[in-house]
Amino acid sequence: MGADFIEPDLVSTKDGVLIVRHENEIGGTTDVADKFPRRKTTKTIDGQAITGWFSEDFTLAEIKTLRAKERLPFRSHERDGLYPIPTFDEVLALADAKSREVGRTIGAYPETKHPTYFRSIGLPLETPMIETLAKHGKKDRSAAVFIQSFEPANLELLRAMTTIRLILLLDATADVSPARLAEVKNFADGIGPNTRLIIPANADGTLREPTTLVTDAHKAGLLVHVWTLRSEPAFLSPSYGGDPIKEYRQFASLGVDGIFGDFPDVAFAALRQ
Repeated sequence: MGADFIEPDLVSTKDGVLIVRHENEIGGTTDVADKFPRRKTTKTIDGQAITGWFSEDFTLAEIKTLRAKERLPFRSHERDGLYPIPTFDEVLALADAKSREVGRTIGAYPETKHPTYFRSIGLPLETPMIETLAKHGKKDRSAAVFIQSFEPANLELLRAMTTIRLILLLDATADVSPARLAEVKNFADGIGPNTRLIIPANADGTLREPTTLVTDAHKAGLLVHVWTLRSEPAFLSPSYGGDPIKEYRQFASLGVDGIFGDFPDVAFAALRQ
């Protein structure tokens, strides 16, 4: 579909292997409830009580008995149950193989999920992630790799471990003042802002005038990789008239350095053709 990077979210198994799931609660993205009904439990993750099935309660061998499913009800479920849960190592192998196949570099853009929580239970994400990247020859800032996290402390820890480029993710309520951006520059190479930090929206989803965030971040020496563009009406602002290509082109015109999208073919059509 033309993607330049694969973006895997990383969580840990009970035996310390990094697997790729949107959250460590895997009930929404696998058939774990059918296969391990008695493992359901409630945990406090980053201060929030969550009930479900958690990656850290399963060995890799157990995880490999599961199959993936789509978590959003309005997306296609025709492939539910077909595919196993990949490890981070397997995703990097896929990127390497596809790079050779298509004759261009396809990078990796891992996100550490709940790294402070995982460190607190004796399953830190940082070292196995760096070691797995190194296994695939991705060891420094010249590699086609960015590591992203919502947790500044995680990036500060990683900054002492690697020169691989680091990105601080920012939700829609984050402080993006020039003073804060200057602080971020001390431990990260860029920011990953929610789309609404760059183009705010009204309550009905219609768009307002863009902010100065892209310009401010660039002045601070930071890259800007915006997330996440999605084509469905549930996500796409009505201001685009149902045309997701317009959203990609607007962000590109504002000077962002990268765009996360769930539909890389749409991004390709908007930006490359």
